[in-house]
Amino acid sequence: MAIDASRVLVTGANGALGRHLLRTLSEGRAGRAAAVVRSPGAAATVAELPEPARPEVHVVDYRDVEGLAKAMAGRDLVVHLVGILKESKRSRYAEAHEQASAAVAEAAGRSGVGRIVYLSILGASAASPNACLASKGRSEDLLLEHAVAATVLRLPMVLGEGDVASRALRAQARAKLLPLLDGGRSLEQPVDADDVVAAVLAACERPETARLSLDLAGPESLSHRELVLRAAALHRNRPRFVSVPSGLARLLARAAERFLDEPPLTPAMLDVLLHDDRIDPEPAARTLGIRLTPLDAMLARRVGPEPDEGSHA
Repeated sequence: MAIDASRVLVTGANGALGRHLLRTLSEGRAGRAAAVVRSPGAAATVAELPEPARPEVHVVDYRDVEGLAKAMAGRDLVVHLVGILKESKRSRYAEAHEQASAAVAEAAGRSGVGRIVYLSILGASAASPNACLASKGRSEDLLLEHAVAATVLRLPMVLGEGDVASRALRAQARAKLLPLLDGGRSLEQPVDADDVVAAVLAACERPETARLSLDLAGPESLSHRELVLRAAALHRNRPRFVSVPSGLARLLARAAERFLDEPPLTPAMLDVLLHDDRIDPEPAARTLGIRLTPLDAMLARRVGPEPDEGSHA
């Protein structure tokens, strides 16, 4: 069933996945979606989308219930994409996750929204010792317990067109000498951005997904080292790996967190990145009625050579 874009509001719409969702909503669908972002710069990013994907944009603090409620007026589906992996002195997990989710839920209740779909992280749990995963887990609980029906989709690495994860993996695949934490032994289970968007739209429309938490990932779980090698084969390359102890990386991350306002890496972020992703995605895929993109097709599409590169690495 096609969703009328005018029914949908997307928070955090300036990210790669948010823009992808807005483009998909505009394909053969009537109406214009709404987008909530927190800064004029983010609004400008969304405004660069071509017609008809360009949404009605609202610049609102994600904790501003009144502002969110006004933006949601006339909408009955909210896709909540707001979240951070890295905490800094200016951006805290509690504000980005729990407080933003509480405001979204309250605004949705005031505005007559019928469904919230929230994107979380594999491994999220209020009981997690990791600050990021625990914060995400508390946000999930808050939304699932609210009067407005919510669906939580927990995801691993998402590979999409031109996003950070895809660019990073392509760069690793093309490298000649590549440092990998603990030799790249952590398990990855990447999922294609098209599959995520299909899952979000299905969750919006399927009554049976209300108040469910669904763990969704791609069809294969493999070590990060093997993932890089699979991607590197597309570039006719085979990187040489140098193993970097994760303990050393944690020491550096703790120092950065202590002395820098905007650290490039924090211990909590590092542990999320090293979290082993190994789930059976088929139950969630069946519930959502979607088919998952095979890993090799995903890699060829997302991290293979650019068209102008020809067959050369």
